[in-house]
Amino acid sequence: MGLKDFTVYDVYKRNAGLYENKSAVVFEGKEITFGELLKMVDRAAGWFALSGIKKGDRVAVLSKNCPEFLVLFGAIAASGAIAVPVNFRLSTEEIGHAMENTKPVAAFVDPDFHAAMNGIRESFPEVKTWMSMTGAGEGFAPFADILAALPVTAADVAQDDPFVIIHTAAVQGKPRGAVLSHGNMIYGGLQSLAEMGLSGDDVYLNILPLFHIGGLIAAFTTMHAGGLNVIVAKFDPAECVKIIDERKVTIIGDFPPILAQLLDARDAGNGALASLKNVYGLERPETIKRFEDLGCGSFWMIYGQTETMGITCLARNATRPGSAGRPGLLSEILIGDEFDRPVEKGKPGEILVRGPLVFLGYWGEEELTALTFREGWHHTGDLGRLDEDGFLWFVGRKAEKELIKPGGENVYPVEVEKVVLEHPDVVEVSVIGVPDPKFGEGIKAICVLTSGTDLTKQELIDFVASRIARYKKPNYVDFVESLPKKEDGSIDRGKVKELYG
Repeated sequence: MGLKDFTVYDVYKRNAGLYENKSAVVFEGKEITFGELLKMVDRAAGWFALSGIKKGDRVAVLSKNCPEFLVLFGAIAASGAIAVPVNFRLSTEEIGHAMENTKPVAAFVDPDFHAAMNGIRESFPEVKTWMSMTGAGEGFAPFADILAALPVTAADVAQDDPFVIIHTAAVQGKPRGAVLSHGNMIYGGLQSLAEMGLSGDDVYLNILPLFHIGGLIAAFTTMHAGGLNVIVAKFDPAECVKIIDERKVTIIGDFPPILAQLLDARDAGNGALASLKNVYGLERPETIKRFEDLGCGSFWMIYGQTETMGITCLARNATRPGSAGRPGLLSEILIGDEFDRPVEKGKPGEILVRGPLVFLGYWGEEELTALTFREGWHHTGDLGRLDEDGFLWFVGRKAEKELIKPGGENVYPVEVEKVVLEHPDVVEVSVIGVPDPKFGEGIKAICVLTSGTDLTKQELIDFVASRIARYKKPNYVDFVESLPKKEDGSIDRGKVKELYG
């Protein structure tokens, strides 16, 4: 470690020194102090060393939220290994892609997914160790084993070394692994901490999954501030309202329909939500108003990507309703034209980002990384404009990066279209995003079928759901005689949206 390096593991050490007997994590009534958390991390790092897991090795994590997640991330940071959190909502095939793409040497799996992984584990000979996140299971050693090892000295890890690989949505049908460094985590946390005024008195409820950048950075930011992480394995609105009141939770992350369901549970008499000072994320205006009308806290609008630590721009909704916030303290934003030249203030263009929150690149994708970082800027593929006061207004997405966000997840239309076209009765398809009352944005497939077929809309939805993650299946389906085309014969997505959006 260099003189000026500060890593994720250093946060664990710092907090144990400053807040040894203060609660760091709460899960199902059990509390873990900052001192106890570091001891668990150090033992786990000792087990990593005994197992031959070294700096640069990948470690896959397929799990629901649990305290072991934070212990494991600390040990990975101490050893210099690279975490590969995998979205458990993906299909087995998609989970397999994340494993094949990164070739981990160890895999930690939640008991709920043991059976699924046992069905495909022979495809990953690089994985030498299969561990259970909690308890044990057939073919999986118990997590307690790694806590029985003797601590070792942390590896020589630099701030710019990779720490985590998070797979983003499937551009052109292929998910990419965004590589985030220790420095990305540190700076991302510090920016949110400073902008939102967080401190050791804050309590974060881990509703968002820890495999998601929004959930991971919020948990880490709270830890860095010396605050309390309250972990729930599954989102239950009524139960979460009770936990918020009991633990005096001050901050949560939100994607539709989380906040609406919490407010419904509150209105049903499950609690008051009076301690909830900050809610950050994306939400429908009417739901934001319901929360702000409680008079206890603020809703923070945000803009970001996995590649920029999830939160690049942010601001209280009340300061500029409808905007995506202003660039954070460590983020530089440029709105560029097709040649990456700055456009006039108020004009739309591609959102370009620069600063210490920008990721290292895509795992194993040197050409794509170089293209994304051309001219010294990270090209988001998103379109936006900056107003006179520097607030960002999201406009849309570039055609090649068209994206749908149901409930905060990223879904590329081409990925869904690829699966829809696997059905023998579908000749052509165009998938678009449409307003959805529950998830904010829904997925709609407009299909041309073979003549004489009796395929139903529900049958097609079920077909897609059986092949990719269920959140990627179409919520809506239209069968049409033909799809509008451009002069070159390709489907005119703009016209499709105009006709069927």
